[in-house]
Amino acid sequence: MGINFEDQTTLFNFVVREGNGVKGMIDSGLSSVPRPFVQPLSERIPTQKALTCEATQPIDLSNLDGPQHKEVAKQIVEAAETLGFFQVVNHGVSVELLELLKSSAHEFFAQAPEEKSMYLKEVSPSKLVKYGTSFVPDKEKAIEWKDYVSMLYTNDSEALQHWPQPCREVALEFLNSSMEMVKNVVNILMENVGVTLEEEKMNGLMGTKMVNMNYYPTCPSPELTIGVGRHSDMGMLTVLLQDGIGGLYVKLDNGEWAEIPPVHGALVINIGDTLQILSNGKYKSAEHRVRTTNIGSRVSVPIFTAPNPSQKVGPLPEVVKRDGVARYKEFLFQDYMNNFFGQPHDGKKSLDFARAE
Repeated sequence: MGINFEDQTTLFNFVVREGNGVKGMIDSGLSSVPRPFVQPLSERIPTQKALTCEATQPIDLSNLDGPQHKEVAKQIVEAAETLGFFQVVNHGVSVELLELLKSSAHEFFAQAPEEKSMYLKEVSPSKLVKYGTSFVPDKEKAIEWKDYVSMLYTNDSEALQHWPQPCREVALEFLNSSMEMVKNVVNILMENVGVTLEEEKMNGLMGTKMVNMNYYPTCPSPELTIGVGRHSDMGMLTVLLQDGIGGLYVKLDNGEWAEIPPVHGALVINIGDTLQILSNGKYKSAEHRVRTTNIGSRVSVPIFTAPNPSQKVGPLPEVVKRDGVARYKEFLFQDYMNNFFGQPHDGKKSLDFARAE
């Protein structure tokens, strides 16, 4: 007997609580978007006449080691100060690995529902792995059209022991082969504001590392739904692998949204709230969102880097001295995380928590 998706409690339990996800709903033969997934008009993403973003042209990181270092560093700084997003090539992660990442993400989500739902937050055998749908579905006006698995990094051996089998090795290799690039970018941005981060401080600010795999099932009416709502990331830098389908949008200064189209072999980097706070507002955490599509199921794989929960975060003293004012207060990062994960996505509202009184 089919499931009655007209009943919202039944639908919510099936998708969210029982872990069948949006994919399970589509696999059951659903051909229209159920009401809990229909976004308010103000949140929908028009696909016609979408702008394309200047972040299309990737920055070549191989030039950081040569005579063009200053020019490349300048491109990174400019992107961090304006859009908060840029794409990079020659980043140290092989194209073969990026292709494996995409296929392993599809492999994870293609598993039977019980293989995935064992990682639901309430029952997961490991605190390092969480599987779910949407961001905070219990509190959202409309549920996001996305399933995900989130893998927290502590060390290599625990990752290989606890992360899900279909993607553990490739996700770990992606994380490890990206970290030198991430540190190089952070150092360039710090250098530009006159700060040198000692290794201990760098480790404190980048101590939380997480690899997510996001799955956006084919949607029968993409104009009614969103994959991810408007938000900025809470951490330092996010490194993102897109597949070829596209759908990532960033908010421009004039309030319009522009798509960051996929570039084969490139990675997308965006600035998080923590870097905006450390730089006293000089660097911009990018507000972004993701649309759904009816041309195929899309995957994306972000690496999130953020401070340790016990790390104190606030504008760097050298930057405050230069600016003459601290635009943000100092706080414990755990408190920022609690606030961030306790609210539905709402643009850059999460930053309000950190604003100076």
